[in-house]
Amino acid sequence: MRPLTILFMPESAYGPTNNCIGIGDVLRRRGHRVVFAAEASWQGKLEPLGFTEDLVNLAEPGSAGLAGEAGAEQDAGQFWKDFIAGTAAEFRKPTIEQLDTWVRPVWEELIAGARYSHDHLTDIVRRAAPDVIVEDNVVGFPALTTSAAPFVRIVSCNPLELKGPDVPPAFSGYPAAERDGWAEFGDEYDRVHRPLWGEFNEWFMAQGAEPLPDLEFIGAGATNLYVYPQIADYARTVPLGPSWHRIDSSVRQTDAAFTLPPELAGDGGALIYFSLGSLGSADVGLMRRVIDCLAATPHRFIVSMGPLHAEIELAPNMWGAEFLPQTSIIPLVDLVITHGGNNTTTECLHFGKPMVVLPLFWDQYDNAQRVAELGLGVRLDTYGFADGEMHAALTRLLGDAALSGRLARAAAEIQGRQGLRAAADLIETAAH
Repeated sequence: MRPLTILFMPESAYGPTNNCIGIGDVLRRRGHRVVFAAEASWQGKLEPLGFTEDLVNLAEPGSAGLAGEAGAEQDAGQFWKDFIAGTAAEFRKPTIEQLDTWVRPVWEELIAGARYSHDHLTDIVRRAAPDVIVEDNVVGFPALTTSAAPFVRIVSCNPLELKGPDVPPAFSGYPAAERDGWAEFGDEYDRVHRPLWGEFNEWFMAQGAEPLPDLEFIGAGATNLYVYPQIADYARTVPLGPSWHRIDSSVRQTDAAFTLPPELAGDGGALIYFSLGSLGSADVGLMRRVIDCLAATPHRFIVSMGPLHAEIELAPNMWGAEFLPQTSIIPLVDLVITHGGNNTTTECLHFGKPMVVLPLFWDQYDNAQRVAELGLGVRLDTYGFADGEMHAALTRLLGDAALSGRLARAAAEIQGRQGLRAAADLIETAAH
């Protein structure tokens, strides 16, 4: 195959960007030129991995909006860290009440970024002259879909965002087997988002792009991938269509190796990884609450402390750092306590690890519910769990030999499907 130029545009947050890094690394190793049109705060973080950076501002430098501080040496994804820290109180509400007060404001920020960056992104596409464009985001950018290059969409979040009549509504955290509340949630989502969608769709078409699907903020590409293992995927009576391809996992191989710190070595209980993600860990109060609870157990913990690590004190049975090579750590541990982000959820299944899920926002509720209803872990009330509930969940999951065997078999199947290679193959095929 001739060398291609492949342009990736991931969402600013760590999850989608890391997903694209993993796939892009495979394509780079195959001899292709991989260009990242990531948000500007990723400057200097992608070139060392062998990629070309042609970055984009999603807001006026110095503004308070999405990535507005990128020009001031802002950390990657800093806007979302600040946004989560300032809106964490919303996560205590039922998911249907978050639609108007948290989900809609997130869409508004994402849409503002798409509008602001349009001309700059158009220039980036022209400069790169890509053979194929790959976007991992939940909002569309007309500059990516109106070029001559084939467009590939990646969904690296819970597949309920690909709506259907027989699956729960996205962001609800509702069970798949019970339809109670589905219609009410869908009606409220429509009421809250219809005007915003209508305005965005009109602007989208004004840039020469095709109309967006009804109440969707991004359309499908010629080729479409979603990242979710078969063991956890949803049964659908209405299939997604031939352009859609499930990728069981997309576990990047660019993380540094990890050696267990001496203070955690030995046989002192199970080894557990605790992470609320780069965004969820910005809720320092919640981090402290969980740490206090885990300090009373006989287990050892590796803690991803996140951007506000200086405000967090770990217990004696813990070791942690601001950033950790997660995909190098998960294979070493017995269990993962997670916020339910899609990357972490699929990585746990890829490596066969049970989960305790403390969902905070967006599709994390859906991942938490899916893990619980399939018996792959335990979902707890993130802000309302009692210490005894957490301790009991750890004891049950760590002592469940049948679950351990089931997860090990699933991991072997997931790894055997070689998700990174499959994604790279589909992207190469889309370019021809």
